[in-house]
Parts: sequence; structure tokens; C-alpha cells
Amino acid sequence: MTAIPSVDAKTVDETIHTVTSNVDTIFTWDYEQCRTPLIKLYEKAKTSQWNVSTDLDWSIDVDPEKIAQELGMGTTARFSALEGISDSPLRNFGDKEWLQVSVEIQNSLLSQFMHGEQGALLCTARIVETVPWIDAKYYAATQVMDEARHVEVFARYLDEKLSSQYRINDNLKSLLDDILSDSRWDITYLGMQIMVEGLALAAFGMMQQITTEPLLKKLLRYVMSDEARHVAFGVLSLKEFYAGLSAAELRERQEFAFDTACRLQQRFMQAEVWERMGVDPDQVRRLLDANNPPEQQIFQTMLFSKIVPNCKKLGLLDAADGWLREKFTETGVIQFEDWADTGEEYAMLDEVTKDRAS
Repeated sequence: MTAIPSVDAKTVDETIHTVTSNVDTIFTWDYEQCRTPLIKLYEKAKTSQWNVSTDLDWSIDVDPEKIAQELGMGTTARFSALEGISDSPLRNFGDKEWLQVSVEIQNSLLSQFMHGEQGALLCTARIVETVPWIDAKYYAATQVMDEARHVEVFARYLDEKLSSQYRINDNLKSLLDDILSDSRWDITYLGMQIMVEGLALAAFGMMQQITTEPLLKKLLRYVMSDEARHVAFGVLSLKEFYAGLSAAELRERQEFAFDTACRLQQRFMQAEVWERMGVDPDQVRRLLDANNPPEQQIFQTMLFSKIVPNCKKLGLLDAADGWLREKFTETGVIQFEDWADTGEEYAMLDEVTKDRAS
């Protein structure tokens, strides 16, 4: 008999994270599927599954520095503006240091995508358990498989092509904890399906447009097709539920959505990257807040290009006397309210399925 290897307690502490929650597991004995949009989404999900091992060419050689230089055009620009500030910790950075920053940011972004996808995996399993409609349980079950595949694909790319991973960002970790510890099933939907997945979809789109690395480009396109369907699922489900809530209940959802948006924005401050580079991340954040270079403004606002129109479609922008509209106006992202919502965008992204079939 092969001996079972011992598990080091320190390793367990570093890799296992427990979130305590008290939620009701809901069975429904009504099996009639009556929500036509969810039925269509479920049918599409069943035919849109892809395989990480066979649908992507893992023999492609990847140059991490080349990817970093491409992606760095849109990421390090917002930090390099701090070079000319006398008390900036980045004032002595040269080409070598900025290339390393680009490499680290690229690895950190993909690592946070990986961790966020595990959060989505657990949240969607929670939705299967807690949502009261059989149509939603059916679809959410397909998303559990999608999210497992997304965790797998990012982990494999980081391990085989970049050989580097980052721990989960503190802001993302605390947000996932809050979403999973809340007992209200619609908060799981709102936090993950609309906010986290919506911002991820915007970030994936920006990266997919910039990179020329064929494996990463195709990987992101597949993931985006799934993610657009996931956000559409959240919008369809919550729109029906929110129509029956009181003004006070809607205000709670608005406050949660705005708080989540602000915390997601902090996720992209790259604190873990600056720590690895030997720079105080709080100092970088303070300098950005004080100087607010144009590149930073553009980057931060574009991340909300999916969140704002979806909040509008849910009726959250103008509910409770327009509180969320006012907040998004103050933060300079209200201009996205009439951009295509995820339902419209899903039709375009779903072309990936047809491409693969042909």
C-alpha cells in the first residue's frame, strides 16, 4: 500500500481559505420551465462548452516579455506618469525596471483573473443551491462547469507559459468573502454575475484587443463568450426579482453595487506588484490619487463600461431617487449608461461558437 504523504500545516494555512456563511438550501418541486429567456440561455450553454485541452494549441511558444511589452502599453503608462514627481518611488526607474513592471503586472492580472474565476465557481455553485427557480438552477449548473474550465485555463497558462503566479489581491479576496458570506441569494448574483463578471468582461476585452499572442488571444475570446452569457444570466434573473422589491430594499442593492465597484477599482492598483518590486504600494496609490494622470482616468473608467449599462437595465440606476445614478455621475462613469448591455453584446461574442464549429 502506498503511504499517504503528510500535509504540512503551514502549507494548508497558506492554500486553504474558509468563508463561514449561513444560507438556506432551496429545493423546488415545481419543474415547469416558464422563463423563456433563461430556457434559451440554458440551451445555448449546453452547446457552447469548450475543452481547455483540445480546443487550444498548447504547443505555441510564448514570450512573456513580448506579451508584457504589448500589454504594458495600456497598463504601465498610468504609472510611468509618476516618474517626473520628485518624491515618487518610481523616479529612478529605467527601461529595465519598466519592463519588469510590465511582466509583473501581466502575471498579476492573469493571476487575479484565475482567483476571481474560482470565486465565480463557488458563487455559481451557491446560486444552484439557493435560487428558487428551476430554470435558474439548470443554467447555473452549466456555469459551474464554465467557471471550473476558466480556473483551469488560467492556471495552466500561468504555469506552463509564464511560470509565475501571484497570491489573491486583498481587495478581491475580501470582496469574494463578503459575497459568499451574505445569505441573500440575489446578492450573490449581483456581486458576482453583474459586478465582478462585468468588470472582468471589460478587462478581458481590453487585453484581448491589445495582445497579439495567439494562445492568449484565443483563450480570452473563449472565456469572454462564456462570461457574456453569465452576465446576461444575472441580468435576466435579477431584473425579474428587483421588480418586486421595495425602495428601501433597492437602495441596499444600490449601495452594495457601488461599494463593490469601488473595491474592484482598487483591485487594479497592483499593490502586490509594487510589493514585489520593493516599492510601497500605498505611496503609489497616494501619488495617483493626487495627480490623477489621464491614462489612469481612462483605464479606471473603461472598466465600468459593462457595469453601468447592466445596472441601468436592472433598474438600479434610477431606483430609490436615483442614488446610484448620482454616485456614478460623481465618479465620472455615467456616460456608459447607454452603451450596449451584455444581452446585446452576447449575440456578438457568441460567434465564437460558430467559428469553432466550422
